[in-house]
Amino acid sequence: MGTTGTRARMGWYRELPPPGRRAFTSAFLGYGLDSYDYQVLPLALPAIGVAFGLSTGQTGLFSTATLVSSAFGGLIAGILADRIGRVRTLAITVLAFALFTALCGLAPNYETLLVFRVLQGLGFGGEWATGAVLVAEYTAARHRGRVASVVQSAWAVGWGAAVLVQLGVYALFEPGTAWRVLFLTGALPALLVFYLRRGTEDAPVREREAGPRGSLREIFSGDLLRPTLFAALMTTGVQGGYYTLATWVPTFLQKDRGLSVVGSTGYTAFLIVGAFLGYLCGGWFTDRLGRKASIGLFAVVDAVLILLYTQLPASAGDWVLYLGFPLGFCYSAIFSGFGAFLSELYPAHVRGVGPGFTYNFGRGVGALFPGAVGFLAESWGVGGAMGFAALAYVLAFLALFGLPETRGRELA
Repeated sequence: MGTTGTRARMGWYRELPPPGRRAFTSAFLGYGLDSYDYQVLPLALPAIGVAFGLSTGQTGLFSTATLVSSAFGGLIAGILADRIGRVRTLAITVLAFALFTALCGLAPNYETLLVFRVLQGLGFGGEWATGAVLVAEYTAARHRGRVASVVQSAWAVGWGAAVLVQLGVYALFEPGTAWRVLFLTGALPALLVFYLRRGTEDAPVREREAGPRGSLREIFSGDLLRPTLFAALMTTGVQGGYYTLATWVPTFLQKDRGLSVVGSTGYTAFLIVGAFLGYLCGGWFTDRLGRKASIGLFAVVDAVLILLYTQLPASAGDWVLYLGFPLGFCYSAIFSGFGAFLSELYPAHVRGVGPGFTYNFGRGVGALFPGAVGFLAESWGVGGAMGFAALAYVLAFLALFGLPETRGRELA
C-alpha cells in the first residue's frame, strides 16, 4: 500500500522524459542554491550592522537594493531565455549570483557591499523564472502545480543549508569575520554550471512555436496586457510580504525577543520546516483548488499569521515559536502555484519574458516593503514595523480578481 501510494505521488516524475528529469534536477538545484546565496544576507545582517556601524534603515537597504536589481535581472534573463534558450540563460544566472555573493565577503565598506548586492541581485532575479519555465514546458498540465511546488521547495532546502552553515561558521570565527566567511561560501553554486552544461536541454515546445521571441512590448499589448498588469500586482504583494519576513525575522528574534544566533535557531527551524512542507503541499492545493483559489486562500491566512507572529507580547515566547510552523507553511505554499500559473498565462515565444517580468517586478517593487520596515523600525521597533507586511498580502488577494484561472491549460 505504501509503495503504491509513493508510486502514485511520484507519477509526475516517471512521466517526464529523460531530458525533462535532468531539467527538473537542474532547476531544483539552481533554485536551492539561489536561496542559499540570498539567505546569507539576512543571517549576516546583525553582524554587518555592527561591523560598519549601520542603522536599521541602512541594513534594510541591502535587501531592498538586492530585490530591486533582481527585477532588472529577471527581465533581462526572461528576454535571454526566449532568445538564446532556457538552459544557457540558467547557467549565466547561476554564475552571476555565485560570483557576486562571494565578493560581498571581501567588501571593505558599506558602499562597496551595497554595490555587490545590487550586482548579485541581477543573477538572483533571473534564476527562478528561467528554471520554472524550463520545467513547466516538460510537464503535463495535470501535474504542473505539483512539479512546480517541488522545485519551489528547494528554496527551503537552501535556506536550511544557509542556517546550518551559519552555525558552523559562527562557531569557528568571531562575528566580525564570520559574516565574511559566510558570504564566501556563496561561490560554491558556480559548480552547478558544469552539471547544467552536460546534457540539460530546452523542451521541444520552445522550438516549435513561431513568433518574435522575447518581445517585452508584446506582453504589454492585446490580450496579454491585463494578465501582465495583474500578475505583476499579485507577485508584488506576495513577495513584499515574504521578503519582509525573510529579511527581518533574524533581527526581530535577536532584538525584540533578545535571542542569540544560537538561541534563535529553534525559532528559525520551525519556520524552515514549515516552509519546506508548505512548498510541497502547496502544489496539491494549486492542482486541486485551482491557481487563483489556492493563492487567495494562503494570502488571507498569511496576513493573519504575520500579525500574530509579530504583535504577540514577548511573554508569549512559546506561542511565537510554534506559530513559526504555520507561518512558514503558508507563506511558502502561496508560491507553489507561481511557476505553473505564470507560465500558463503566456504563449511559448514570450514565456520567458512574461513570467520573468511579472515575477521580478514583484520582487523589485515588493522590495520597498522590507526597506520601509527598516526605517519604520527606528520608531516602531522591528516587530511593530513588520506588521506592515500584512498589507502586502491584501494587495495580492485583490489582484487575483483581474486574472484568469489557468488550471488544465496545456503548454504544448
